[in-house]
Amino acid sequence: MRHSRNILLAVLTLASGCTLIPRYQRPEAPVRTTFTVDPTGTNAASAVLPTWEEFFTDPRHRQLIRIAITNNRDLRSATLRVEQSRSQYRISRSRLFPRQEAGAAFESLRSGGDTRELWSASLGSTAYEVDLFGRVRSLNRQALEKFLATDEARKAALISLIAEVAAADLDLRRATRQVSLANETLGLVGESRALNQAAFEAGASNELDLRSADAQVESTRVSLIAAQLQATEARNRLELLLGRPLPDDLQEAGSDLVDTLVPRVPAGLPSDLLGRRPDILEAEHTLKAANANVGAARAAFLPTLRLTTSAGTSSDELSKLFGAGTGVWSFSPQVTVPIFTGGENRANLAAARVGVRIEVANYEGAIQRAFREVADTLASIDALEGQSAAFSALVLAQQRRFDLARARFGQGEDIYLNVLLAQQDLFTARVRSIDNTFSLLAGRIALFKGLGGGWQ
Repeated sequence: MRHSRNILLAVLTLASGCTLIPRYQRPEAPVRTTFTVDPTGTNAASAVLPTWEEFFTDPRHRQLIRIAITNNRDLRSATLRVEQSRSQYRISRSRLFPRQEAGAAFESLRSGGDTRELWSASLGSTAYEVDLFGRVRSLNRQALEKFLATDEARKAALISLIAEVAAADLDLRRATRQVSLANETLGLVGESRALNQAAFEAGASNELDLRSADAQVESTRVSLIAAQLQATEARNRLELLLGRPLPDDLQEAGSDLVDTLVPRVPAGLPSDLLGRRPDILEAEHTLKAANANVGAARAAFLPTLRLTTSAGTSSDELSKLFGAGTGVWSFSPQVTVPIFTGGENRANLAAARVGVRIEVANYEGAIQRAFREVADTLASIDALEGQSAAFSALVLAQQRRFDLARARFGQGEDIYLNVLLAQQDLFTARVRSIDNTFSLLAGRIALFKGLGGGWQ
């Protein structure tokens, strides 16, 4: 009897290795193979994504990013969700194994004038489903894929946080430079206004020049207040990302970030790199989880075998409970076959199949959105790099124009209006040049995020 029972259990164990999960095939990416029209032979296999420490070489960026990784609440929540998902997977995985319980009991029975006492102790398993057609394994695979998707979501949150901290610090540095520029310009126009006031009082100038100088001072003061507001907002945003106030020992901002952030992007980057983005990997794991759910829905149409076993000892006297001849055991297999479920199983299978189609669409949509994000960023970087030289030349030209206009006005050869216009155009050119430089840096940071962590 025991020999036949062992053979039965072995057969059931072997049979439980199969599942009805459909064969998974990764959907073809609905995008071009490269981001640019001038490929250089770069391929995804040779493109190694560096860590953020290798990507961000600026000491101030590194300091801020480390603080944010430690203190940011959103990242902390994402990490805790991973732990929660891991526990859910372990719960699902535990259903693959029998659950054993030990117990002891005492029973006192009276019949007529006789009283009988019965002592017992047992070790047995609750109803254990033998996974003949992989229903439990399919659910376990679904839980595993959900756990992996949650972990990829955490990675995406980490990359997003790193990029946002670096971008927020750039916004703060940009606003700080604009505040310095506005203060510098305010000092210059204040000097011009004082000269105009003296000339007007001496009768050597007219009131129009004086009021134009007043307007220039107030206009610059408005620009200064706006830049100060931007600096305050950038600081508040950065502190929110850090999860704490800015440290007192914060590294000073470098004078030139263009060469310290990241190298220029090689032409012909393959779109296969998008497959390494955590959000796309998250979408694929979610798709695999939906695919595993189809296997569980299929298995619901087939018979279910549950086993209940128990072994122990029973005696009328406690002292003889573990003596010879007191052993008892039970082996109770139960087979259930779904005959009529009111269409529930068919509806579950149909819903599971539709769920796969939904996740395929979500996966393909994630790839398309990622491709557009990276392609737009590459185009923006290319345009901003082209504008950098033009803005440098523009600032030099406007500076020369302002110097000439001021010299001519000082010699009485020109009107003050030309000085005013030259000063305003120089200020605007310098502001736009600062914006272009920091927009270029922000574009490179966006590319770090868009490629799922950088490139090499």
